Amino acid sequence: MKKTLPAILLSGAALVAACNNNAASHTSGDSATTDSIYPPVETNKPNTDYKPAFEGQTRVAGVKTTTPYDFSVVTDKLKSPWGIAQLPDGRLLITQKEGDMRIVSEDGTVSDAISGIPKVDAQGQGGLLGLTLDPDFGSSRMVYWVFSEPVAGGNHTAVAKGRLADDEKSIENAQVIYQALPTYDGKLHYGGRILFDKDGNLLISTGERSDLETRPQAQDLKSALGKIVRITKDGQPAAGNPFANDANARPEIYSYGHRNVQGLAFHPETGDLWESEFGPRGGDELNRVEAGKNYGWPTITYGLEYSGKEIGAPPIQQKEGLEQPVYYWDPVLSPSGMTFYSGDAIPEWKNNLFIGGLSSTHIARLVIKDNKVVGEERLLAKEGQRFRDVIQGKSGEIFAVTDGGRLYRIAKK
Repeated sequence: MKKTLPAILLSGAALVAACNNNAASHTSGDSATTDSIYPPVETNKPNTDYKPAFEGQTRVAGVKTTTPYDFSVVTDKLKSPWGIAQLPDGRLLITQKEGDMRIVSEDGTVSDAISGIPKVDAQGQGGLLGLTLDPDFGSSRMVYWVFSEPVAGGNHTAVAKGRLADDEKSIENAQVIYQALPTYDGKLHYGGRILFDKDGNLLISTGERSDLETRPQAQDLKSALGKIVRITKDGQPAAGNPFANDANARPEIYSYGHRNVQGLAFHPETGDLWESEFGPRGGDELNRVEAGKNYGWPTITYGLEYSGKEIGAPPIQQKEGLEQPVYYWDPVLSPSGMTFYSGDAIPEWKNNLFIGGLSSTHIARLVIKDNKVVGEERLLAKEGQRFRDVIQGKSGEIFAVTDGGRLYRIAKK
């Protein structure tokens, strides 16, 4: 049985949440409003003394949710879950890094592994990654997913599709529809998010595979590494892509100059595509993505090498023709899956962006106005979990999975 502790007043910059029997509740002071200003949530020293390009690009004022809400652990029986999609009946289809999918019911029951999924390379950051359902899933039962595909000479980010069988025990007729080439023998930076746009095309994020030898390919339009690509359901370049008529570019590329994008979401009102990506040591980014634009990696960055060495000689953070992040974090958030809130259950969250933080072990709530971040809050920070994916449910709740195997449900109290 879920128990709820009395509501408590939030103080300082961080979210304070209580937990009892895997559930908790939270409220903040009645006098606070959505736009109340608090100190920035980040209080640790940054890795660099780089100056932001504009006011509000990092460490904006804190905000606090005033609507009382609860969170609970639906199940802790998952194994390295990575992506979530909600089925029409409300249950959740979830990928697990090692290579299988599971269905989780509202009561926390976890299904047996769904068979028929092509083999993945689960070493390092690879495995079975993001997934999405066909907009016509109710009739087609088609599922699309991203994975690290093992082949001779290494692996690469790939996209596959297949039909969820009527008995839900297998994926039928699975086929790989896209490969982000070139293949590379590595274990890092696969990207891995996937979603449908309003035209029924797929947007997929890739990574630049991390190593110094592959890193420059984020700037190479003949490579699919370090990109967001836009393809049809059959894996072909989508009509209207920005480089469709460029003989020196891959026609599937939508944007480039990315490091490792693990968050993709459309703004519910403007329809704009937003992405979050890992920086190196410092410099995690939130970007509003426009077709054909260059997002700068590795030419410009607000971070350092993990060794502490500067990137670039000299290091630069701004350059004409390269897009600035809307927002960046230093120290890092380690941003993974994300979603805009479009529900009515908690009105002050309307159009806010929720991003799962890995090494930062919280969910970041960002208030965005006029394409700028104007407030930041940390949710579930006391749980100590690496949040891998976040989605909004059909009833206005938020679901999140963690590397530790938990599925959380966050909803109005």
